Order: sequence, then structure tokens, then C-alpha cells
Amino acid sequence: MALFNPSRDEVRQFFFESWTKFNQQQALTDLEKMAVGIMHMHPEYHAILDQPEHYLQQAYYPEMGETNPFLHMSLHLSIQEQISINQPIGITQAYGKLCTKYQEEHAAQHALLECLAETIWLAQRNQTGMDAAHYLQLIDQRAGIASNK
Repeated sequence: MALFNPSRDEVRQFFFESWTKFNQQQALTDLEKMAVGIMHMHPEYHAILDQPEHYLQQAYYPEMGETNPFLHMSLHLSIQEQISINQPIGITQAYGKLCTKYQEEHAAQHALLECLAETIWLAQRNQTGMDAAHYLQLIDQRAGIASNK
């Protein structure tokens, strides 16, 4: 399976260009519309998105308590895509349960996002592929779904 694997700068450029196109009322692709929707959920990132010349090369250090807004928005995009195609199978149902639990889509997406981030971190740490079964187990735990697996 081939995966789209853009560079850090390509990801950031995508967000900057989507934001600029939105603000200039230009036509957006479906993916750009999704990205702009995520940007609207995160008004704290608007000042960053308004200054691509300053933030294209900005480093973020989690160990210093910094959140990388581009990684965060990219994880949101991944989550939304997974939900839309129900991959891994069961994520759409779990997302529905999380929406009910948190009474808010953004909070439910953040719950999924934390599970995805942990799964990616484990794969990188262990130098393995992503463990979809572990990912679903984390989601099920977060959503309060009894696991029969």
C-alpha cells in the first residue's frame, strides 16, 4: 500500500495555502475545505497561519511544552479521513460513541487523535509498522466499548 508521505515543509505549505485561499475567497479543494474546517476549530493557530514566512521553518519542542500546530492539524485530517471511510473498521462507530460521551465533535476527535498519536509514537519507538489492532483497542477503551477481541 502506497502512502502519501509529504515533507514537513509540504505539509506546512498546504495549510498556509489553504488558509490564504480561504481568506481570499478562492475556490478550495475538498481536502482544503477539510483543513480550513480544522483551522476554524483552532483559532489559536490563526496568527501562525497568517505568517507563513515566519512559521514555515519554526521548530516545536514537545519536551518544552510546545504543541506543533501543523502536526496537530494533520492528525485531525487523518482522523477525519479515517472516520469518513471507516478505516480501521469500527472507528466510525467508536467516534459516534465518543461524540455522545463528550457531547462535542472536536473533543471526540481529540480523543481519537491521542490514540493515533500514541500508536504512531509506539511504531516509531519500536521501529515497526502501525499496529491497527492496538490503535482500535485504545479507541475502544477511550469510547468505553467492551472489547471481544
